[in-house]
Amino acid sequence: MGYQEQIIKVIENSLSAVVSIAASKDVKAVQEEMKKMGINPAQFYDKLISEEKDGKITVSTGSGFIVDPAGIILTNKHVIQDKDSIYKVIIGKDSFDVEIVGKDPLADIAILKLSSPPPGLSSIPLGVSKSIRLGEAVIAIGNALGEFQNTVSTGIVSGLSRFLSAVTDSEGHQERLRGLIQTDAAINPGNSGGPLLNLKGEVIGINAAIVFGAQNIGFAIPIDQAKKDLIELKEKGHITAPFLGVRYLVLNKAIQKHFNIPMDRGALIVREGLPGDHAVLPGSSADLAGLKERDIILTANGKEINEKETLEDRLAECAVGDTMELGVQRGSKNFSVKVLLEDRAKFA
Repeated sequence: MGYQEQIIKVIENSLSAVVSIAASKDVKAVQEEMKKMGINPAQFYDKLISEEKDGKITVSTGSGFIVDPAGIILTNKHVIQDKDSIYKVIIGKDSFDVEIVGKDPLADIAILKLSSPPPGLSSIPLGVSKSIRLGEAVIAIGNALGEFQNTVSTGIVSGLSRFLSAVTDSEGHQERLRGLIQTDAAINPGNSGGPLLNLKGEVIGINAAIVFGAQNIGFAIPIDQAKKDLIELKEKGHITAPFLGVRYLVLNKAIQKHFNIPMDRGALIVREGLPGDHAVLPGSSADLAGLKERDIILTANGKEINEKETLEDRLAECAVGDTMELGVQRGSKNFSVKVLLEDRAKFA
């Protein structure tokens, strides 16, 4: 079979299992958000009214793909991040209610389940991302720009083990994504959550991010992490993640100057300043180990904490139940402490 025929076969076998995910919101809530952003809703009155359905309007769309005929869908966490939105999955011309059954706290992955899956659903097999090679041909499928369903693009794997900080919700919160697959296959807004496929028709990644202003640079989350999440959800009922129990800022020279502290590296334990917020979560392993606000975590398991290697990166190397040794500075005093990592779900 020739290269072109191989691509066409993969597309034909996969398209029916790629879905669109639509978020709808109360029109009044959308108008209030416009006002907060300094936008006059009256300027968009005709558009809001024309698109309104049952008092709601579609505010965003993303992609996903079915991995189990029972109605299990993988997508990005940022696609379903808005707590005030109602989500529907669109398969072909039909719309289905969906339940969010799992979110990976350390990766941009979410698992959905159709409330009433129709019979005969197609699914896409999951491959292995750890064996991906540079230059390998890949195919990206998704709901490009929230408008063009089943858009297909092809390219190669142009980089491995990339990391970047990406805005993952409408409030501008950033999430550090690790171990990403870089590809030159076109990934447009709306493609988020769609599959990145190899020429065997297996999913090797979940399309996650693009770099604005760059040419042909997109990123996908390795499918091995999602496979782990699916197993944990089935066996434990939730996705596990090691949890320390602190809020922190990664130090640099600007933050050092702002807080007037002696260090320009490490993780400064500090609250965000929200009502009821804690720098160290009461009852957490960090609390029980005696960590306090304004402590600076310099090392974790012997590795330095800095902007390139954050505390979250060190946690991602561990599992629930592991013990992490932290090197800490408190004022002029340096000491080490061992902390038992608990499951984040315990504090959800």
